[in-house]
Amino acid sequence: MIENEEDYELPVVPEEDDEDLIDKHEFIVDKGQEPYRIDKFMTDRIERISRTKLQAAANAGTLTVNDKIVKSNYKIRPGDKISLIITKPVGYVKMEPENIPLKILYEDEDVVVIDKQAGLVVHPGVGNFSGTLVNALMYHFKSLPNNGDETRPGLVHRLDKNTSGVMVIAKNEFAMSHLAKQFFERTIDRNYVALVWGDFDEEKGVVDVNIGRSHRQRQQQEVFPNGDEGKHAVTHYEVLERFGYSSLVRCKLETGRTHQIRVHMKYIGHTVFSDERYGGDKILTGTIYSKYKQFVDNCFSICRRQALHARSLGFTHPQTGKRLSFETPMPTDMEDVVEKWRKYAKLLEIQK
Repeated sequence: MIENEEDYELPVVPEEDDEDLIDKHEFIVDKGQEPYRIDKFMTDRIERISRTKLQAAANAGTLTVNDKIVKSNYKIRPGDKISLIITKPVGYVKMEPENIPLKILYEDEDVVVIDKQAGLVVHPGVGNFSGTLVNALMYHFKSLPNNGDETRPGLVHRLDKNTSGVMVIAKNEFAMSHLAKQFFERTIDRNYVALVWGDFDEEKGVVDVNIGRSHRQRQQQEVFPNGDEGKHAVTHYEVLERFGYSSLVRCKLETGRTHQIRVHMKYIGHTVFSDERYGGDKILTGTIYSKYKQFVDNCFSICRRQALHARSLGFTHPQTGKRLSFETPMPTDMEDVVEKWRKYAKLLEIQK
């Protein structure tokens, strides 16, 4: 455990976009540059990056010169355009391994795929010094790639604390670089299932609206429809079931912004059920009368977090090149609350 928290620098912002975990560095070599190994050239210009990590990035195909993949011993020339995609370090926090149970869906020498439980913070941030997924990873897996610090070993993406579901972890530098490139180029398939307030007029749709940190509530994100602020964000959604006053939807991410599904669903009038941060923990649809209110309160007591689950994840295996896909069912709290809504919807049909 950390004895003195003041001795360690923590990331200022506790939650970030998935794509903020990945950096793209670009350089143009000066005209007077003498022939020089590219790994030495890059370590001179990028903080906290080792030649070992650069070699892994080169082997994974994320180091290019003039849009062509090169090895770490490539000799740069004047005018070369260098590009590197790599996960980025954020800060240093002294971390300790903790025996936190993990549900492992798949594991080999390169990657491990887990079904993250709701309530588990992914990585340390302000107020979270222990009890995170990182602490668990340090206990269950040794020598994960860590970017020169211990804040995010093996991490190439994240889930919100109270969102459950599938995550992939890199077990070596090569896999981390390869997966980082896939996330950067948006070739990862990510599908979520969410219980949201209200019924839909349509069967499916797309929300394409910028998302950024709220000016009024710094712990929240908000949409910027004019595109003058925030970052480009795209969510595809499809209605799976209708329950009258709520709906079960599938959401496919095209981008990976902080709270993206939660913010986009609220923007189109379908706030995620029981989402305290965005107002989903209040009755938003339906007539408020005693029996209905009691029913909804019972639902809130069953699912005490946003009803959002990362159901499936698809990616290309770093070593074999095989396309892998993993899917997990909704956890018990979500399944139970969906079943209650399902029964309630049948009751509404009977009463009509």
